[in-house]
Amino acid sequence: MQRRNFNQAGVGAFGLLIAAAYGQAQALSLSDLSGITNTEASTGLKAALEKGAEAAVSLLGKPDGFMGNPKVRIPLPGYLDDAAKMMRNFGQGKRIDELLTSINRAAEAAVPMGKDLLVGAVKSMSVNDAKNILSGGDNSVTKFFADKTRTPLGVKFLPVVTEATEKVGLARQYNEFAGKAATFGLVKKEDANIQQYVTGKALDGLFLMIGEEEKKIRQDPVGTGSAILQKVFGALK
Repeated sequence: MQRRNFNQAGVGAFGLLIAAAYGQAQALSLSDLSGITNTEASTGLKAALEKGAEAAVSLLGKPDGFMGNPKVRIPLPGYLDDAAKMMRNFGQGKRIDELLTSINRAAEAAVPMGKDLLVGAVKSMSVNDAKNILSGGDNSVTKFFADKTRTPLGVKFLPVVTEATEKVGLARQYNEFAGKAATFGLVKKEDANIQQYVTGKALDGLFLMIGEEEKKIRQDPVGTGSAILQKVFGALK
């Protein structure tokens, strides 16, 4: 009966999809959705994702974007992080700090390179992509961007990360030491190269922050200052 009422109210398939995705958690009134068209719903979702992506890039792609944020700050991997703590006891603290600062600065320099790819992914989003995002739960946005952009972003990030880490002499030493450690299973093979490791962590941090920005928009669409976001996401609260 409820589905029939939605159809009679003129809510299209995309509007129904939004209602279905959130109906289990929140009560939706007919009047809330009756004025939202498929185009508005699609535009609202794309605007939310684009705004979230741009905000995440802005937050991370600046000095201390990674280094100053405990959620995304990049440590040395596994065993090497433990080894670094011991090295500090032998007067190597400054060199360790230089390496940690270098790898986080490298991530901060790389992230802005991904803005166009992220925005492009949103603009080319298919109806099926939208369905997956709206019905996929809290990690659906992160999964969307990871599936669509992780590989090409990695290609763009790697040269920037490489250039930044090569400025610190410890980067080469890291690769030599981590390579040996990997043969003993002390470091994952994908973490044995500092450039690859930092690139991967930069991507992880970027997707994490995109997800957090998207959650903010869903929770407070009025706070975005966007009329279309207020209309679409405000109807779902």
